[in-house]
Amino acid sequence: METNRWEERYHVRERPEEDFATAPTPLVVETASRVTPGRALDLACGTGRNAIWLAQNGWKVTAVDSSPTAIELLVQRAGEFAVQLDASIANLENGDFQIAPAAWDLILICYYLQRDLFELAKQGVAPNGIILAIAHITEANELPTRHRLKPGELESYFTGWDILHHYEGRPNDPSHRRSVAEIVARRNAHS
Repeated sequence: METNRWEERYHVRERPEEDFATAPTPLVVETASRVTPGRALDLACGTGRNAIWLAQNGWKVTAVDSSPTAIELLVQRAGEFAVQLDASIANLENGDFQIAPAAWDLILICYYLQRDLFELAKQGVAPNGIILAIAHITEANELPTRHRLKPGELESYFTGWDILHHYEGRPNDPSHRRSVAEIVARRNAHS
């Protein structure tokens, strides 16, 4: 099961440069700094680098991940920084966490790919709210997989939304080496 693989990866610190990075994702900082803080949902939050940064910057944050080890580290680090946030252990693939409709001003899905989660997240964004998603994409001569989008695929999930940022290529995040697709999309009155 995929959830067990992530728990083991966090538990043995398999990829410390990626999984235990403490600096927030640059696109999260750039995007969240441009809008008034509100309610943020960080899906597949890992050890919480983005959730903690958002909480430090005035956001009311809920962070969700399937790994108990990741959530434990997130809660510990939040305490060290004296920030308040709500952290939950939930398997997103099994629907263990319900995204409340039109409840979130910002939803993050960073370096996690679950294609059916995009529609649920879109329903969870409040009017004029934002979804920020980053996922790995295939490299030359690779086929799309469960964990990698094909080029152009991420943007197709946000037809009818205001696209504030779209990028495909090498990440502007030193903790990731593979090519990514990034999107920042705002829910408009018609979506």
